[in-house]
Amino acid sequence: MAQAYMTEPGQGHHPGQAGSRAERLRNWWRPEGMWRRGIVLAALAVVLGLLMLLHRQIPNTVGNLGSLLETFLPWVGLGIPLLLLAAVLRRSATALVALVLPVFAWVLLFGGQITDKAGTGGNLTVATHNVNADNPDPAGTARDIVAAGADVVALEELSGDALPTYRQELAKAYPYHTIEGTVGLWSKRPLTDTRPVDIKIGWTRALRATVTAADGQQLAVYVAHLPSVRVNAQKGFTANPRDASAKALGDAIHADPVKKVVLLGDLNGTMNDRSLAPVTSEMRSAQGAAGDGFGFSWPASFPMARIDQIMMKGMSPVKAWVMPSTGSDHLPIAASVKI
Repeated sequence: MAQAYMTEPGQGHHPGQAGSRAERLRNWWRPEGMWRRGIVLAALAVVLGLLMLLHRQIPNTVGNLGSLLETFLPWVGLGIPLLLLAAVLRRSATALVALVLPVFAWVLLFGGQITDKAGTGGNLTVATHNVNADNPDPAGTARDIVAAGADVVALEELSGDALPTYRQELAKAYPYHTIEGTVGLWSKRPLTDTRPVDIKIGWTRALRATVTAADGQQLAVYVAHLPSVRVNAQKGFTANPRDASAKALGDAIHADPVKKVVLLGDLNGTMNDRSLAPVTSEMRSAQGAAGDGFGFSWPASFPMARIDQIMMKGMSPVKAWVMPSTGSDHLPIAASVKI
């Protein structure tokens, strides 16, 4: 006798629906599907890698786009984890393989900067700090500088109102000093042959002095504050005055008869920026040679770029570091040097 079976509503068998779901699942995990998906993500990964590897080829003719990219070049690597996440969610083997290129490019350019390269044996410590003309506590900033214990200290953006405070607070620790315009140099060692340096901006924001080390060796110390740069929608990266100043500064350093030279200051540009080549091509970055990490110095609230620099030639940096924040919008930086 035939028996009838009843099913609850919604529990009926739908072969077509089940089959389509199974088919979709098989297609989702099918290897050839994983290679076909994510072509756009793979293309973006390739573009990201080429952007880092070929950054020198980005022209400066329109809005100084090349220099703008090079100023923040390490941050381009943030695109890698974003693309990785998208590739995993998309289940795209093609995108994952393409990510090898930007990873390789970033490691090639910046892998050496994330390791600690500090050594020992330095016999002179130098420091530089853009103290900010609007610093609300110049006395506190000066005390922080003294506490750092550097032998030679360069200060930039010295305002007329705050200058007496810096003179007073630094006098005991640093018996020798010279000031030209808005930059100054304080030293525990004697200073001679001090003079302003013309960096072609119409007023004085650079100086040069000879420092005599404890063993009698002499080194030329330059302090410079290159013109500021701006980014806006109409003009792009407005860096032409800075670039002209960099060339003038590079020419002065190149012509200096003293073979051991240290440059301290706010260059408003990074070592990656091609427009600073008149300076960077002749000198070695203390941070790049003996630092730990990227050493970003600006802005102090969330450092994104190292535009404050310690560079040298004729001597070896053995350690470089970023000092704690003061009342300025820049972080002070320091380096130990073996003369």
